[in-house]
This record gives sequence, C-alpha cells and structure tokens, in this order.
Amino acid sequence: MALQDFDLLPLRADTAIKPFKCKDSDLNGFLLEDAQKYLENLMAVTYLLEDNANGKTVAYYSLLNDKITFDPEQRSIWNRLSRKIPNAKRRKHYPAVKIGRLAISESYSGQGLGRDILRLIKYTFTHGNRTGCRFITVDAYRDAVGFYENCGFEFISEKDRDDATRLMYFDLKPFLDAGKQ
Repeated sequence: MALQDFDLLPLRADTAIKPFKCKDSDLNGFLLEDAQKYLENLMAVTYLLEDNANGKTVAYYSLLNDKITFDPEQRSIWNRLSRKIPNAKRRKHYPAVKIGRLAISESYSGQGLGRDILRLIKYTFTHGNRTGCRFITVDAYRDAVGFYENCGFEFISEKDRDDATRLMYFDLKPFLDAGKQ
C-alpha cells in the first residue's frame, strides 16, 4: 500500500477522528486527546492519513516550527552540519520544521508508510514551501532511531545518547538537489 491509496487531510478543530491504535500509548493519546488542542493553540498541525473504506485512521503526523542551534559543547557535530552551508550563509541557528509526532496504525505497520510520509514531508518543504526551512528535526523515540537513520537522519548531539529520545536532523538541500537531476 502507498500514500495515494488513502486520503491525506489536515486535522481541523471540528474533525471527527476515526479509530486509531498504534503500539505506543503516548502516540495514541496525542492524536485522540491533544492534537486538536495543539492546533487551536497554534502549536502544531496534524495530518491524518485515512482509509475511508475501512473507516480508520491509518497514520498521522504533526509538524511544528523549529530551529537547530549551535551548541559549543558539540562543536564537531556542528562543524559537520555547518560545512553543508556556504560560508557567507553560516549562522548560529538554522530554520527547521519538527516532526512532533509520527505514528502508523498497528494494522498498517511494516508497509513502508512511515518512509512514504517522510518523503512527502521532505517534498513539501522543498517544493512550494512558504518559508525558509533547511532541516527537518525529530525527537526520535529510542525504538524509532534506526528507522530515522535509515531515512537519512543524523544526530544533532551526543548529549542525549542515554535519553528516551534522540534529537535528529535531516538536511533538505541534498534532497532538493537530487530532485533537480
């Protein structure tokens, strides 16, 4: 199955959320209890992937603004990241969009939908985007780190190595450049 097999729509204040259950209770709770509150308070926008034939939410993701900030304690990582930016454009902060949540329903997991959603987000922020956005960031749950690494994300810091989540980034410029070839 692919994204085009489903309906993708932004969550609205009056959206009736179809049944959804993934393996993580925090992700379930966010969609069912918090996503509309985040929208109403201009904190994040959530997008639903729906299977109308089965009356279910297949997946969802939420996006919010972010930035990557220079951390002097992580100079080697910052230098690697900054080398990707021309000297005249280098800064102490770079604009980013954060994936606040990304979840796939248990009954649809393992079908490549997460990877397809990441490709869609990458495309959205490199084609027709309304603001400058160089990076995608995510606080990846420990069990999702491998997934994000396989999708081209890198670690921003080593300070969170033992935390429940790891801050990761994806540079959109090579994605954009690859699409021009």
